[in-house]
Amino acid sequence: KAGKPPVSSGASPVMSAQTSQNNSTAAQGNAAQAAVQGGDAARMIQSAALKYGVDPRLVSAVAEAESGENQAAVSDAGAIGVMQLMPDTASALGVNPYDKQQNIEGGTRYLKQMLDSFGGDVKKAVAAYNAGAQAVKDYNGVPPYRETQNYVNKVLDLYQ
Repeated sequence: KAGKPPVSSGASPVMSAQTSQNNSTAAQGNAAQAAVQGGDAARMIQSAALKYGVDPRLVSAVAEAESGENQAAVSDAGAIGVMQLMPDTASALGVNPYDKQQNIEGGTRYLKQMLDSFGGDVKKAVAAYNAGAQAVKDYNGVPPYRETQNYVNKVLDLYQ
């Protein structure tokens, strides 16, 4: 769903020691600011999983498969953030998908809804997270969509 943005530092590979030191200090400041603003994904996943009664390893596997735990990820379809919430889904869940903590909370709550809808069947719940609950109901299992089948396999592999 979510492609990773191209990595480009824009910096020359050759720089003076002073420039390197300044950049390093700036990078540390930016990293600290990002940590304060975005928080720690693992901690947020743990907290949301506990709140909604979902195995944190499953939430983490979904977050990894969806975005590589990247809050800046936006899919071609318009899914946003760590848990790749579609705007309508985020709205229905009452969360701001651009806020990392709310994104993880919303995605975890939605995953819990899918688990409840499919009697705790992790495979069906994960398929529904990707393809929608109706598709899973229509096919009484993982729909025959290559993307969904690959997604379910990836999440389950990460979850093991």
